[in-house]
Amino acid sequence: MKNGFFVIDSHCHIYPEKIASKAVAGTDKFYDTTAACLGTPADLLTVNAQAGVDHSIVQSVATTPKQVQSINEFIADTVAHANGRLTGLGTLHPNSENLREDVEHLIALGLKGVKLHPDIQNFKVDDYRCLKIYELCEEFGLPILMHTGDKRYDNSNPNRLLPILEIYDHLTIIGAHFGGWSIWEEASHVLCDIPNLYVDCSSSMPWISDEKTVEIIRRYGADRVLFGTDYPMWSPVKELDRFMTLPLSDDEKRMILSENVKKVYELNT
Repeated sequence: MKNGFFVIDSHCHIYPEKIASKAVAGTDKFYDTTAACLGTPADLLTVNAQAGVDHSIVQSVATTPKQVQSINEFIADTVAHANGRLTGLGTLHPNSENLREDVEHLIALGLKGVKLHPDIQNFKVDDYRCLKIYELCEEFGLPILMHTGDKRYDNSNPNRLLPILEIYDHLTIIGAHFGGWSIWEEASHVLCDIPNLYVDCSSSMPWISDEKTVEIIRRYGADRVLFGTDYPMWSPVKELDRFMTLPLSDDEKRMILSENVKKVYELNT
């Protein structure tokens, strides 16, 4: 608990102990950052206890189709041994030869949604290869947490995301980084009225002011924003402390910190 609020971090990356340092270094290089944390399940749980985070949504990303099922098994096994403190998302890859099998496998593992990262996985979100993923997630009611936005690329910016949200209107997508990393303002104006889109605040507050953060939250509506830290890139301690200082009402904070993510992933936590 933090200041009387139950806190769910909706955006955390974890890796097996033996590859965590290499995986984190790769992300650091991609974004020209220095990670605050280690990226292992044990470290996440330790840092959460320090921060006042009660529960985390954890995931990882497959860069090749052959990684999909093993990553999903790692996430599911980690969740199973976390004493109810973690919920897992699965990964999919648009080049998989049997996406339905991969989806059914992650559901059987008890994973609650899907994480996609178009830049790391090297696809555009409106690429024909991805349409089967959207069809299957819509069919099975699986929300997609999707990295969105990057001024350096044109893989997941609003112009590509908007048609997907309109076509697959029964599919819930959580647009990470306020729907557009590094193009936060533009994305929020374009995407704010799309009913099947939620956004999270991960990897955003380090670059934008408190005033702008609140403005973007209220543009989307506090009932459609999820708290997330993008662990291990940023310190959950610092991110949560910063969030708590924002001039939001208790009702707004409660929705963002826990109620919205419980609704999206149908959690009983």
